[in-house]
Amino acid sequence: MLPMPMELAELTTRLGLAAVLGGLVGLERDIHGRAAGLRTHLLVSLGSAVFMVISIFVASTARGDRFASDPGRIAAQVIAGIGFLGAGVIIKERATVRGLTTSACLWLVAAVGMAAGAGYPVVAVITTAFALVGLIVLKSFERLYPKDFYRTIEITTDIKVSTTDVISLMKSQNLTILSCGITRDYVAGTSRITLGLRFFHKGVTDKRSHAIFQMLEQSELEIRRIEWRRT
Repeated sequence: MLPMPMELAELTTRLGLAAVLGGLVGLERDIHGRAAGLRTHLLVSLGSAVFMVISIFVASTARGDRFASDPGRIAAQVIAGIGFLGAGVIIKERATVRGLTTSACLWLVAAVGMAAGAGYPVVAVITTAFALVGLIVLKSFERLYPKDFYRTIEITTDIKVSTTDVISLMKSQNLTILSCGITRDYVAGTSRITLGLRFFHKGVTDKRSHAIFQMLEQSELEIRRIEWRRT
């Protein structure tokens, strides 16, 4: 058994700090229903800290021997491995990509764990604090200013309804129509109009979509079906 160049209390403190800080970031993800939550982030941070501690142990043991060890080599491999783990939580549904923030969180807690394992608790704590501010505070701040939203609306009408009338009605809502697709079903006697939309909006899009639904329902057009989804 190789001697440990570190006291047990210090080792426990480093690993414990990595676990707690990683768990805090994971808790925020867990609250928002993400697959990689509390336990995943805790384990990633703790594992990174262990690898960092091992790097330090190996480098300390190698001093005075015939070979030299670079403590940064194992740390570099940790970052490469986290890249594969982070890619696994990214999900693409149609044109929507989910999991980018969670993937970035995994990458971040790996760095936090490495900082804690290397004996830089201040760096680990400050990094975690900034991360939590970005995840919690900035999410609310994003609702305070308007920004572009991209949505797709699919309107099924009677086949006799003019596509131009539908487009004109949509343009009255201060929307930018980016694309238009038309499918006619002569057996069912319906037309399906698919519009790619862009609009400048502040806050959630539910109120805007409800207003558009209400406008279409109250119009004189024979609407059979409406579908609203993210682009």
